[in-house]
Amino acid sequence: MITDKVRNALRSFLRIEPAQSTTVTITERLDFNTNAAKNRIWYRGNGQELSELYRQISSDKTSFWSAVPTYGMEIRKVHTGIPRLMVDVLTSVVLADMNDIKLPDNLTDIWEEISRENNFEELLSAALSQVLYIGDGAFKISIDTDISQYPIIEFYPGDKVEFVYKRGRIREIIFKTVYKHKSGIYTLHEHYGYGYVDYKLYRGESECPLTAIPQTEKLKFYPIDNSLIMAVPFKIFSSHCYEGRGQSLFDGGKCDSFDALDEAWSQWLYAVRMSRPQKFLPPDYTPRNPYNGEPMKPNPFDNVFIEADGAMPENSGVVRPELIQPAIPHDSYLSTYITALDLCLQGIISPSTLGIDVKKLDNAEAQREKEKTTLYTRNKIVGALQNVLPKLIETVFRAYAEMCEKQFENIEIEVPFGEYANPSFESQVETVGKGRTQGIMSVEACVDELYGDTKTDEWKAAEVERIKSEQGVENMSEPIFTEDF
Repeated sequence: MITDKVRNALRSFLRIEPAQSTTVTITERLDFNTNAAKNRIWYRGNGQELSELYRQISSDKTSFWSAVPTYGMEIRKVHTGIPRLMVDVLTSVVLADMNDIKLPDNLTDIWEEISRENNFEELLSAALSQVLYIGDGAFKISIDTDISQYPIIEFYPGDKVEFVYKRGRIREIIFKTVYKHKSGIYTLHEHYGYGYVDYKLYRGESECPLTAIPQTEKLKFYPIDNSLIMAVPFKIFSSHCYEGRGQSLFDGGKCDSFDALDEAWSQWLYAVRMSRPQKFLPPDYTPRNPYNGEPMKPNPFDNVFIEADGAMPENSGVVRPELIQPAIPHDSYLSTYITALDLCLQGIISPSTLGIDVKKLDNAEAQREKEKTTLYTRNKIVGALQNVLPKLIETVFRAYAEMCEKQFENIEIEVPFGEYANPSFESQVETVGKGRTQGIMSVEACVDELYGDTKTDEWKAAEVERIKSEQGVENMSEPIFTEDF
């Protein structure tokens, strides 16, 4: 009875109500195109453009680039240029290790001509840079015999491209091109889908005929093979904010880190300027205009002085000029700058890749350890290129087949990349030599490990034979014994 009474009392005392459903509404400040424009301005690296941009798009007026200084207390805003440096260095690091594209023998000469016509190396470099800071884009293959007898390859960044998905797969890519004619601005939408290329012209939100401007009057619907789409999308990272789109290196809070880095560097420069020697001058020593004798107004850059009181001090009969040098907290500013720089580069690229020597006493092994961050990012970019480039080249050959009414079969394409941040040849010889001495590596394995893809298989086989011959190991044919013998 007592137990039941306690249980009933607890039930009446402890009452748990279910949680009420709550709706949280968050308004996105930027769509994909506006975010791409913001990233483009960061890449351009012009401080005036950054200031104008953030005053228009940012609701947070406390950020460095959107803040407006108080009149009379202006500070020089300086951009460090780190965002552009990150993109350019990553692009050069990746493409410098790309070896020659391997194609079937019957297609090699044709691809060399197509590559030369389209300046493919420069096109690929520009495309990779734009994908890194915009997020994505697409290659467009066009056919215009008035310009070239080969397919024309163009790249459109993500802010000029739209993707149409069906069940998670791209079914159509829309390329946007802006034309100006007389007083109007027109936008051409080129719809590249499986089996067709179609064109639509818009002025504002209204569609108008293609004959409205001379740049599009000759365009018309172009049918192709139903299994072919003459466009190839290109992205490296997938966006977590915009479904179906790519993500820029600058997304994920990096722009805030860039803003903080610019603020730290600008404040440091401001402190340096304000910590220049201060001259306290008596009235008789102040600079004066040589023409009218009036006192010259101090210049905050190169002619800073303070006019001291002309009263005679108690212990001295003469008021003398005085020079005071303020102290600069150099270590504090340096620590702030390095911390902000680490946040900018974190997870993307190592400082040593950019040539930033944070610690000058690091040995070669420590430098290679720091390069691992760059190596991870590089591997992600290389994987995307090895997936996109074969599709692009195959699409180009299929478009060329449409032009020439030919058929190309068994198009096997390989895009090899070399290694990055290899150990020095001396350290490799030492490591491989130890393995050979201890009997755990054969001569063939040693030669392959030392030279890798830098030498052909025939050269490596000949080198193995030379080494064995020098070591007294000869390959001799086995004697044949017959029954008569």
